Amino acid sequence: MPEAPAGSFEPLYTAAEMRAAEERYPGYPDTVPELMERAGAAVARYALDAFPEARRYAVVCGSGSNGGDGRVAARLLREAGRDAVETNAVEQADVVVDALFGTGFHGEPRPEAAALIERINGAPAPVVAIDLPSGVDASTGEIAGDAVRAALTVTFHGTKLGLAVAPGAFHAGEVVVADIGLEPVETEHRLVTRELLELVPRKRPQDTKYSAGSVLVVGGAPGLTGAVCLAAEAAFRADAGYVAVAVAPASLPVVETKLLEPVKTTWAEAATAAERAGAVALGPGLGRTDEARALVRRLLAELEQPVVLDADALHELEPERWRPPVVMTPHAGELGRLLGESSAWVGAHRLEAAGRAVGRFGCVCLLKGSDTIVAAPGEGVLVCRAPTAALATAGTGDVLTGVLAAYLAKGLEPRLAAAAAATATAEAARLVGFPTGVTAGDVVAALPSVRA
Repeated sequence: MPEAPAGSFEPLYTAAEMRAAEERYPGYPDTVPELMERAGAAVARYALDAFPEARRYAVVCGSGSNGGDGRVAARLLREAGRDAVETNAVEQADVVVDALFGTGFHGEPRPEAAALIERINGAPAPVVAIDLPSGVDASTGEIAGDAVRAALTVTFHGTKLGLAVAPGAFHAGEVVVADIGLEPVETEHRLVTRELLELVPRKRPQDTKYSAGSVLVVGGAPGLTGAVCLAAEAAFRADAGYVAVAVAPASLPVVETKLLEPVKTTWAEAATAAERAGAVALGPGLGRTDEARALVRRLLAELEQPVVLDADALHELEPERWRPPVVMTPHAGELGRLLGESSAWVGAHRLEAAGRAVGRFGCVCLLKGSDTIVAAPGEGVLVCRAPTAALATAGTGDVLTGVLAAYLAKGLEPRLAAAAAATATAEAARLVGFPTGVTAGDVVAALPSVRA
């Protein structure tokens, strides 16, 4: 298996990893004022660039090093000719600088701090957060109480994990990383870049339709045929050479009409159809009948090639020692049901939820969202950021399933295949080219342009 190309990942720092980077700086802790001066200078510079017309800055400072960064920024803003004061009176400012909490914060703010955060959020001015918005956990993205909503976050040395994972990511606004002279340290978790897509094998002149990637999609109960069709079309557009679909017998006439290129068969023949497949996508439009659940159990017991479990294949799924490598692709509601939690709980604890899924089922878990999380046994998480609303439409999960199955069929290791598929699907949504009214079919049509 080839290694991921250089530049495929960027580090995501936890609070502990950031502290380790600081402690490696020569002369630490005596050199903390030097680092603080650089951090404050970066905040002042980015604030002036982002808001060149602003004259009045209210800098809200805490008692720790984050507050020290804020005080340096306030001084340098004054030297630049701005009216910058360290104050909690934010209502008349043109820009508010949040220097209340730093990376060491976790838990719920105390009542007086929570009231101050509410005051910042209630001010009419945009907020520049120092390192990360106060109230956001740097290591998880979790928010236990109130948290600042920033227009711009100036973070230091590297992106914090809590700035890439929801709900913290939704509070950060634009994130810029300022170099303050620290040396890199190895991080457990990483952010995926589109360079990872170079790992996906392209068709070669000597390839056949099978060696280019052969996919079987199993689903398509009556009334749910759209899901299996989208997944099959996405697998082809992700450059698979051969795609077959296995659907309920009653759905076969509909699928015969809708799909031209894929081979069509029924659930009863799914195991036979899988013999030529390099990967199987199990679940799109499968339904939740006893017959569908029995089909899932049977295929997971018989198949050897990688399997994507999505949608209805996740319904009432119980952990077992499955034969094939498995990637499950739940959204928050589906994962909540599997873990006995609410969708809201998963949304508030995304890293923990993905980790619990891996621990319970022993497979790769791709937790869908604008911060898609790929978690695997014994590995740090990979985060795939997709800051586009275009994916918030029915059927895009089926598209992702088809792309992932195609990448698995091409031989990618499941964890990297999942990260690459999430990245490609998000990039296709971005390339659709219009901001509203996007359908899953539009995303399918844009997939070839992702790697053109």
